[in-house]
Amino acid sequence: MDEGRNELQRAFVKFSREKLKDEYWPRICRCLDSLTEEQIWWRPNETSNSIGNLLLHLNGNMRQWILAPLGGIANTRDRDAEFAERRQLDAATLRSALDQTLKEFDRILSGLTASDLLKTYTIQRYEDITALAAIYHVVEHFGMHCGQILYVTKLLNGTDLGFYRQLSGWGPVP
Repeated sequence: MDEGRNELQRAFVKFSREKLKDEYWPRICRCLDSLTEEQIWWRPNETSNSIGNLLLHLNGNMRQWILAPLGGIANTRDRDAEFAERRQLDAATLRSALDQTLKEFDRILSGLTASDLLKTYTIQRYEDITALAAIYHVVEHFGMHCGQILYVTKLLNGTDLGFYRQLSGWGPVP
């Protein structure tokens, strides 16, 4: 029974780490490489978020949901400020901060055991959140905002990003 539980833990953690570091993050970086600072902070209207806001938000979310409870760091997140930011903060700084958070996320996950996944935490006033649920939340949340960043990049650049060209016989994924 324990071996089956350990296999499940390893598969879940491996999948979660790979989704973030090998799929979502490289795609976001490719988008950032193709955009100007102005485009990163562009918003179609005042109720929409810029890519810059989304980067701040992804960083804050990961820190609050994983690094603080599972990694034991202080939670200093100001969620409202992530969306309220209007200054064009340097894209390289935003990218570096999120890259560092992703590395810390990866380090924390690499050390988890099956029992660790069942530990519970209070996160954003939600009680009894298991580590497994927190990781699932972060991966899903990151994927949702990654999709928004890809969409805005395609909208601004007017080009296909080519992430699925291997499915259409266009060749390997760039």
